[in-house]
Amino acid sequence: MTGTKVVELEAWAKANGHGFLAFDYSGHGVSEGDFVEGTIGEWRSDVLAMIDDLTTGPQILVGSSMGGWMALLGAMARPDLIEGLVLIAPAPDFTQKLMWPGLTDEEQREVLEKGVYYQPSDYDEPLPLTRKLIEEGADWQILDEPISFEGPVRILQGMQDQDVPWKHAEQLVETVTSPDLIFHLIKDGDHRLSREQDIRRLISTCEEIAASIAS
Repeated sequence: MTGTKVVELEAWAKANGHGFLAFDYSGHGVSEGDFVEGTIGEWRSDVLAMIDDLTTGPQILVGSSMGGWMALLGAMARPDLIEGLVLIAPAPDFTQKLMWPGLTDEEQREVLEKGVYYQPSDYDEPLPLTRKLIEEGADWQILDEPISFEGPVRILQGMQDQDVPWKHAEQLVETVTSPDLIFHLIKDGDHRLSREQDIRRLISTCEEIAASIAS
């Protein structure tokens, strides 16, 4: 909840009279829970609880990386409430389509035999990849068939992203049914897209979506 994108977006929302809600998934950031015990289904439940219990009226979901997958799952589960999506380096199906194929045979064996493999991370402590996360994630894959959502969708994706290849995010262009989908490809952008120019682009995109829904 204290990342650059969240802080800047919250400031913009408050300055322009928009409601704003941000949260850490269970086992992430300041939220309770153990990340090692987390699953895609559990984090999806976090999203739905936030929508159902803490918001009113039409919503725009903004999600980065795994949060992009969660935003899509939230929109699919609450189609009457979610009217727009802003996705930053979205990583739907990452457990099966990115994470598992990215492991070596030895690393995959460690996941299967020991139940967890600690993958080195450029951002923080080593990331625990659990067998439960991989296997349960298969139940929530969404890229293999049309994703029914008709509201405006904007995708911001860096071509220099080492975690979510831009071709992976691009699949949403064909998969999401919305006719109002724009895929912004930033040639020198990385995975986080947290530079000053990236933040300006994010805020401008949210401003556009909010205006289109209000009109």
